[in-house]
Amino acid sequence: MLNQIVLVGRVIHLPEIRETSSGAKVATLHLEVDRNFRNSHGEYEKDIFNVTLWRGVAETTIAVCEIGSLVGIKGRIQANSFETKEQKPFYYCEVIAEKVSFLSTKS
Repeated sequence: MLNQIVLVGRVIHLPEIRETSSGAKVATLHLEVDRNFRNSHGEYEKDIFNVTLWRGVAETTIAVCEIGSLVGIKGRIQANSFETKEQKPFYYCEVIAEKVSFLSTKS
C-alpha cells in the first residue's frame, strides 16, 4: 500500500506555530499550486492546500519561508472524521508534510 503526495507551490499564508496539549509543535501552511492545464480563458487555475507541519518540520519551515516562497512538500494524505452537531459523520482529508524543500524565495 502507498500513501504519498508531492506538491510544489507558493506559500500564500505564513504558518504560526502552536502546541498541542501534549506539547508537540504543529503549524498549518497554506500552499497555492497551479493546475497543469489552462481553463477556457487560457489561465491556469490554482488549488490551495492546507499542509500540516509537525515538530521540527514546522519550526524549520517557519524560520525559513516567507509569503511567495516556492516550496516542495513530500508527505501523505490523512483521512479524518468527526460528528457534526446533527450527529452526522463528516469526513475530510489533510496533507501531512514529512519533508519541506525550499526551492526559492518569493518572486
